[in-house]
Amino acid sequence: MQLPLYQIDAFTDRLFAGNPACVMPLEHWLPDEVLLKIAQENAVAETAFFIPEGDDFALRWFTPEIEMDLCGHATLATAHVIHTILQHPGDVLRFHSRSGLLKVNVEGARYVLEFPARPPVPVELPESIRLALDRMPVAVLQSRDYVLVYASEEDIREIQIDRQVLDRINLDPGGVVITAPGSDCDFVSRFFTPQASIFEDPVTGSAHCSLIPYWSGQLGKKELLARQLSDRGGTLYCADQGTIVKIGGEAMTYFTGTCRVNL
Repeated sequence: MQLPLYQIDAFTDRLFAGNPACVMPLEHWLPDEVLLKIAQENAVAETAFFIPEGDDFALRWFTPEIEMDLCGHATLATAHVIHTILQHPGDVLRFHSRSGLLKVNVEGARYVLEFPARPPVPVELPESIRLALDRMPVAVLQSRDYVLVYASEEDIREIQIDRQVLDRINLDPGGVVITAPGSDCDFVSRFFTPQASIFEDPVTGSAHCSLIPYWSGQLGKKELLARQLSDRGGTLYCADQGTIVKIGGEAMTYFTGTCRVNL
């Protein structure tokens, strides 16, 4: 079986930046174990699989370890493949997923995700996370992910996290996001996933489902500019709309090819 395969750099306007995702169109779902093996072979943080459903699409995301409940950068990458490469008509794409109906609006070169808001609530810092940190946050919250708030962008850039310690906990499908006010943007972040093959995710759209409502409340702003401070880096254009958050970004095509799968 020969299947098309695309790799897209999401949340960036240049190659070799942002978060790489693989995207594979399907005519029907393959067995879950095959989807997982394809994701493992691709060896990027997420592989998105989609099939047409009338004018809409069904969408699933796999890491090399598990199926995810929500993924921002791979959704943006999928929208880029459908709209720009496959030239699907229209500027609104609708995806049915484990997190419900997701919309992506095409606005020029930017793809704007409409995702469910996941406001985090204050919690105690688990000892297993505290022991992995070289500096303590000023606030700790949680929704799907633990959100550790720091005082400055310098803290986010310079923090050292002991992976051996953090890998002792299992947060599937969540992770640990650290965040602070930005020096040239509204807020910055980094994202870490214990026990994952890719420990630090380059740009994490789904984490912004919690970061956007938090920083919107803290800063008194509905529209925010965010940067993720991984080595690759990424820029996200955000808006708080109550139960919905908007997460915008650009994308670049890295490769198009064919995958050969024997079933």
